[in-house]
Amino acid sequence: MTRVACVGAGLVGSAWAFVFARGGCDVAVFDARGPAARDQTMALLDRTVEMTGADPALAGRVRFADSLGDALDGVSHVQESIKEDPAIKSALFAEMDALAGPETVLASSTSAILGSRFMDIPGAARALVAHPVNPPSLIPLVELCPTPLTAPETVARTREFMTGLGMKPVELTREIDGFLLNRLQYTLVAEAMHLVGEGYCSAADIDRVLTDGLALRWSTLGPFGVAHLNAAGGFADFVAHLGGMMRQMGQQARTDYDWSQEMVDAIHDDLGAAIPVDELAAWQAWRDENILATRRIQDEADRRKP
Repeated sequence: MTRVACVGAGLVGSAWAFVFARGGCDVAVFDARGPAARDQTMALLDRTVEMTGADPALAGRVRFADSLGDALDGVSHVQESIKEDPAIKSALFAEMDALAGPETVLASSTSAILGSRFMDIPGAARALVAHPVNPPSLIPLVELCPTPLTAPETVARTREFMTGLGMKPVELTREIDGFLLNRLQYTLVAEAMHLVGEGYCSAADIDRVLTDGLALRWSTLGPFGVAHLNAAGGFADFVAHLGGMMRQMGQQARTDYDWSQEMVDAIHDDLGAAIPVDELAAWQAWRDENILATRRIQDEADRRKP
């Protein structure tokens, strides 16, 4: 795949344009906002090139199309990254299905909507969700989730394509709300809201538990790998010794905790004292630099695996 289209040029769509161009693709971008979207995308491309040390010439592989038909002409893969609204996405996928060549993969970046809610099109066999982590220009994970109508070869082809781009795909066998990442993320945050809401700790304490505790292990292994190393006999031994406690705490967890707006506002104020909202751009740049630094550590850890 050397010709790709990005439909929607917000933060995620622009980051995808970088990923595809970095991977050697010629990228056509279409966004109904026109010049404003083009300026935003080029600025993001320039900033990401500078941050990552990528080849400055890759921006030359990205062009803005005047129409959706122009963008989709001759491409092998389309990455949709528009507003999270199933009705809008449904209309767009119907139009893309009519315009794109029969072999073109139609992928959505949606982070929350099941593909079957808007991919009910004649060409549904070539459509699937390819959900990235924002920004995909820095974070390699992409979740591939088929609908019941997606052909297996579409998933296999997209996985091969994403891997070739330097992304790290995971593959769901069937649809579920939130896919994998957001089911895990939202469950953890919901229990964190319960712990803060009931006065067990502060929001800052929760963040420290992750950054100075769990994340130091999970960043190179993940929870299953960590558990496997935390018992003399591996994962089965871990569950044998701690499974009862895991079940007990799972029953006690309040992922459906009924937090109040007052609680949300209090946490927001605490966070704002340390990270002022009017300084978010600077903090986001700091976060992105840390993501790159962590990835360098992960790469080194992979090289040193026994």
